[in-house]
Amino acid sequence: MSGVIHGLDGIVVTETRLSRVDGEAGRLTIGGFAVEELAPRAAYEEVLFLLWNDRLPTADELAELRACLESRRAVSEEALRLVVTAAVRRVHPMDALRMGAAAMSLSDRDPRATSRAANLERALDLVAAFPTLVAAYWRALLGEAPIAPDPRLGHAANYLYMLTGEAPSAAEVRALETYLNTVIDHGMNASTFAARVIVSTRSDMTSAIVGAVGALKGPLHGGAPGPALDMVLEIQQRSLRSGRDLAVEARAWADETIAAGERIMGFGHRIYRVRDPRAEVLGDAASLLFDDSADRVLYEDARIVETEILAALERAKPGRRIQTNVEFYTALLLHGIGLDAELFSPTFAVGRVGGWTAHVLEQIDEDRLIRPRAAYIGVFDRPWIPLESR
Repeated sequence: MSGVIHGLDGIVVTETRLSRVDGEAGRLTIGGFAVEELAPRAAYEEVLFLLWNDRLPTADELAELRACLESRRAVSEEALRLVVTAAVRRVHPMDALRMGAAAMSLSDRDPRATSRAANLERALDLVAAFPTLVAAYWRALLGEAPIAPDPRLGHAANYLYMLTGEAPSAAEVRALETYLNTVIDHGMNASTFAARVIVSTRSDMTSAIVGAVGALKGPLHGGAPGPALDMVLEIQQRSLRSGRDLAVEARAWADETIAAGERIMGFGHRIYRVRDPRAEVLGDAASLLFDDSADRVLYEDARIVETEILAALERAKPGRRIQTNVEFYTALLLHGIGLDAELFSPTFAVGRVGGWTAHVLEQIDEDRLIRPRAAYIGVFDRPWIPLESR
């Protein structure tokens, strides 16, 4: 068979109103809004409503959605026990989240119901539960008891509260909301595609979301923000040890890494041929967060490292247009909020689950099995050889 498109690059498999990724222009549209217009201004609940309903909510609708999410934050004892046990055994946080998400089926009010209303109920349950599951895992990993949700706090603020037991600052909440809004949806990415494939078989929403979590765990999709931060910290340490200027050390590190054929995390993207617009949004959010902060030096150093790495990539691979991607400033922003690197990927999932549920609802409405083909490259007409003759 000719015309094989490995990785389905460029193949359009469906229509969606949820988001559009323009890799050549470096534009991301979410629900009709440019990401830089929407993400820094909206509450996460507003973007969630937008994806589910194709419009922004009124004040009353927003209050109702917030109340619905707040009432569903407490997860079942079985789900809580799973993520706590995973933490005690030091299971990967994304595996713990996958287990906890799967246990949400135990709380399904009517597992056989297939109406849009029933699936919206499941979507609400999953979006509300993800922060609780991640926070419970994290607390258990630290040897501490889970913290009950605070009904007075919004979705993002409550997540930070359940992680630490302390009310977050307004700056921290705004930074996290900007991040969650920025990553809530991004076209037909691997995890979203996995979710749509699963539900296209007429499986259920929870199964689709569990599959999406599994896809997001991989370092080629959502699992790499931590290494991007580690890189900046490593270059800082090299500069301190050598006494050389940070820019000089960053340039040397980048040249060495490229020469060794190693990948530099936080740079390059499968779709974008210019700077990832999400990096721009999160870079601006990080600048605001680190303003008047003791960690402002880290932010300034990260900008220096970014500049030197981009220059090194252009020297080594001229014309390839390898630019900063979302992971670089994700790492910096989430670190500035106070999150440990182990929380970066599950926090990505806390944001992306809103987009996943919206895509699952779209796919249910489309009701068509996703069934691509593969080109067979094996042999034909092998004769059977009895076991005693092999």
